[in-house]
Amino acid sequence: MLGVDWPILSVGFGAGARAELAAAVSGAGGFGVVGAAGGMSGEFAQAECARARGLTAAPFGINLIIAEDHEADEEERAADVEYFRSVIEGAGAGGASAVVLFWGDPEPYVAVAHEHGLKVLIQVGSLEEGRAAVAAGVDAVIAQGIEAGGHVRGTSSIWELLPMMAGALAPTPVIASGGIGDGAGVAHALSSGAQGVSLGTRFVASDEANAHPAYKARIVAATGEDTVYTEDLYDVGWPGAPHRSLRNRTFAEWDAAGRPAPGTRPGEGTVIGLRRYPWSDSTPWLRYSPGMVTATFDGELDYAPLWAGESCSVVNDVQPAAAIVRQLVEDAAAALG
Repeated sequence: MLGVDWPILSVGFGAGARAELAAAVSGAGGFGVVGAAGGMSGEFAQAECARARGLTAAPFGINLIIAEDHEADEEERAADVEYFRSVIEGAGAGGASAVVLFWGDPEPYVAVAHEHGLKVLIQVGSLEEGRAAVAAGVDAVIAQGIEAGGHVRGTSSIWELLPMMAGALAPTPVIASGGIGDGAGVAHALSSGAQGVSLGTRFVASDEANAHPAYKARIVAATGEDTVYTEDLYDVGWPGAPHRSLRNRTFAEWDAAGRPAPGTRPGEGTVIGLRRYPWSDSTPWLRYSPGMVTATFDGELDYAPLWAGESCSVVNDVQPAAAIVRQLVEDAAAALG
C-alpha cells in the first residue's frame, strides 16, 4: 500500500523528524515520516515535504497531531480543522504520499487527504478507537502500546493490544508501535499480526534526527527502567495527555515533593530554555511544558521532557538511519528464519 520494500516506519516526532531523517529512512526502503508539530503552517509543510522529495524518490509521509482543545468553542474548533486541512494539503503538494494522524478523530481529514493523493494512517490506543478510525475511512491503523515514548494513547501492552486489533480490524492493515527497537521486536510484531512497525525511540538515536546530542546519548545509555509513564507531568498547554519520558531532574523534584498537582509543582512557571522551531521565532520554554528537545535547544536539558520508550533497552548506539533500517531488516529476517 505504501510502496516500500520494508514495513518499517519512523515516527514523525515533531521538530526532531525533519526532511533529512524521513528521506534517509525511505531511501533505505522503509517509510520515513516528517514531523509537523508545533504550529507548522501549510506552507512550511509543503516546503519541508518538497525538501524530503528532493532528497529521495521513495515514498514518505508526514505526522500531524490533531488533538482537540476541549475548552474551545465551535468557531475555534472549526478554525483548527481548517488549519489541519491546510497542513495536509501542503504535504500533498510537497510530495508526501501519506499522512499519519494522532490523538483525535480522523473523519474530518480523510477526504481531503485522499483528494490530494495521501493515504491516511492514524495511531490509536484501543480497539474501540481503531474501529472508529476504520469506519471513518482510514487506510491503516497504528496500534500504540503503553511501552511507547512521547505522548501515549495506549493503556495496555502492545503485545496484548496488537493481536486483538489485527484480528478485529482485518482487512485494514495494523502497524505496531511501542516498545519495539530491534529486529527481534520487529519479528515478534509481524508474527503477532502486524503488517508493519512504527519506531520512534530507535530513530531518535540516529544521525539524521534533529535531536540534541546529549538527548541521544541519554537514550543510548538508558534502559526501559529509566523511563517513567506519567499522566500529568508535562501538561502545560496540553492537559490530559499521558506520556513516557526518561527520568530527569523535573521528575525527581516533582516526585520528591509528593507529586503535587499542576499549579503547585516545584519550579512551575520558570523558564528552562528557548524553543527554536524552524518555522517560528524562538520562544521561552516553561518547565512542565511538552516538546521535542532539538539540536538547537539552549537551556537546562535535564528539566526538559526527554521522550523515550521502553525500547531504549535495545537502543545501544547512534547510527545513520539507513544503517538502522538495514540492521532491523537483517535481524528480523534472522529471527523469522
